[in-house]
Amino acid sequence: MAWWSELVSGLGWRRHLGSEADRTTFRTLHTASMTTPALRAGLTATSAERAGRHLRSLLGAPAIALTDTHELLAWDGRAAQHGHDTVGLARAVLADGSTAVQNHDDFAGPECRDPACGLRHAIVTPLTVEERVVGTLQVFSGTASAGLVRAAEEVARWVSGQLELAELDASRTRVMEAEVRALRAQISPHFVYNSLTAIASFVRTDPERARELLLEFADFTRYSFRRHGDFTTLAEELNSIERYLLLEKARFGDRLTVALRVAPEVLPVVVPFLCLQPLVENAVRHGLEAKEGPGRVSITADDNDYEALICVEDDGVGEDPERVRRALAGDAELDSVGLGNVDERLRSAFGDEYGLVVETAPGAGTKVTVRVPKYAPGVHA
Repeated sequence: MAWWSELVSGLGWRRHLGSEADRTTFRTLHTASMTTPALRAGLTATSAERAGRHLRSLLGAPAIALTDTHELLAWDGRAAQHGHDTVGLARAVLADGSTAVQNHDDFAGPECRDPACGLRHAIVTPLTVEERVVGTLQVFSGTASAGLVRAAEEVARWVSGQLELAELDASRTRVMEAEVRALRAQISPHFVYNSLTAIASFVRTDPERARELLLEFADFTRYSFRRHGDFTTLAEELNSIERYLLLEKARFGDRLTVALRVAPEVLPVVVPFLCLQPLVENAVRHGLEAKEGPGRVSITADDNDYEALICVEDDGVGEDPERVRRALAGDAELDSVGLGNVDERLRSAFGDEYGLVVETAPGAGTKVTVRVPKYAPGVHA
């Protein structure tokens, strides 16, 4: 809000906005912007309460109400006894999806039979999300002029647009959560079986090593199956990967060499949860398991101006580029460790320019490059 403070102080906002029409437009846009954070949380009692005062100011009405399909969410203005009438007023609008104008005598309940309350009319207009009526905006006033009806409908359309954006955000969050759950389901059975088999092999011959590996396994699974947040820091993701590789080294022995080089500056960078571990698992499972003799996995994370540049590379058997392309396109039969899942979540979080870049060929190993911005609006661990 620094721009607003500057505008209303110093030279003064009246000198920035010459005409009264300019100032009125600015006030309207500013008032509308004040409702956005609340409405982007969806249609709830809390968001309706926070947005109500600003919506009433936009309309210049004595009172307004917001309802969902079942109940009053918020009342702002005088004559709050009419809050009892809002559910009944909403019923017809919820049924046919069109604006209705009611007179005081038609909607007032026994709580208000006093004409002096001043709220002679109620304009009830629907709030819609993807063509579904999800609630109503109700404007109470002494008159129901054509101008006020049009204004109520325009404000309701604007509110509906914000609610659609909120639904889109929620849908994207649900998709990302489902993708993370699917990714956990993909990686866990294979890894759990191999890890426990490796740990069991040390129980008799090296109990202390078995105990240490069991603790690493517990820490890794605790991180992998945590239930809070779609994002994490690069430091936390790399810590989990180190545990994963310790467990894989217990299985592969001297056949697996690991190199890790990370610039300290990029450790706080926020990345999608479980976005790197599948890349490392792919390097081990598909790059090295089928390779005769020793193999190497290297992980680097470099500071690249406004981005972090992360590479996972192996010298394994490589892959047919066409199969990789199909995996990134979402072919579930080929995407056994979630490359398409990771690619989609990176693009959803940061934009299409931040998808995976995979360089591979049969017999040539595989290199996967990930770029992530050091800062992205709305993305935090």
